[in-house]
Amino acid sequence: MDVDTRLLRYFAVVAEEGNLTRAAQRLFVSQPALTKQIKQLESLMGVQLFTRSRAGMALTEPGSTLAGRVPVLLADWDRMLRDTKGAASQAAKVLRVGFLASAANEATPDIIAAFAGRRPGWRVDMRQATWSNPSAGLSDGDVDAAITRLPFPGQENWHVRVLLTEPRVIALPSAHRLAGRDRIDFHELWDEPFVAAAPETGWWRDYWLAADERAGCEPRIGAVTDTPDDWLSAIANGYGIALAPESSARFYARPGITYRPVSGVDPTQVCVAWTDDGNAVVRDFVQCCLARSGAFDTEGHQS
Repeated sequence: MDVDTRLLRYFAVVAEEGNLTRAAQRLFVSQPALTKQIKQLESLMGVQLFTRSRAGMALTEPGSTLAGRVPVLLADWDRMLRDTKGAASQAAKVLRVGFLASAANEATPDIIAAFAGRRPGWRVDMRQATWSNPSAGLSDGDVDAAITRLPFPGQENWHVRVLLTEPRVIALPSAHRLAGRDRIDFHELWDEPFVAAAPETGWWRDYWLAADERAGCEPRIGAVTDTPDDWLSAIANGYGIALAPESSARFYARPGITYRPVSGVDPTQVCVAWTDDGNAVVRDFVQCCLARSGAFDTEGHQS
């Protein structure tokens, strides 16, 4: 019997939380999808792992046995996968760096140049992730380090250093009734349709909808996108508005879209995150990131 490690990861989180809703939020999946995965695991193993009730998900005796062993199994698997992929990168002298949209800012070429100075013969392979992968490949073991945005799911599992903080702004169709304002209060936008990430992205989606700053007002979703191009098209076509980092006005300037300062929402942070603190090559890259983190202000000008 072969069991997908993803099913075991889902099981481990549900066992830890004892609640499907909280587990789904942590895992970045919808609750119905998580329920289906747990039932699939039970079917594959031929045992009932949870007793379900209004109070939550209680482990059965077989479930408790599995819950005691799964964390070690997954940790060993992750270590093996990371070490294997890392060995391949070391042999090829390639550092794999994931990044998320505008998180890789104007300082990135200088960071790569500084790294090349520290590590002659090495190459940085920059890999852009979609918004459905906010760890930019770290969670899959596909990269050695990532330049991404806080908060992101699983950030507590990796080493993280903040590189810069920038305000969030609102991206509007240029014909929008508020596009001429110098600044917009976020509460004026609560009833507007928003362009959002997929529901499966859980609280990442909620963060960019500013769900916690709506005083309980449920967001209206006008369109769902996963890439910057689709996001821009949805806004320009009038399907919704969206919160964005201030730097989006530079990286994603486009006819038909206006970016305006917005009050009432917290700023966002760009960070460098990495898995293996014992890897000297990764440490060199991180040091290059930290050395350049103050090189550009949020206006994109060299300081």
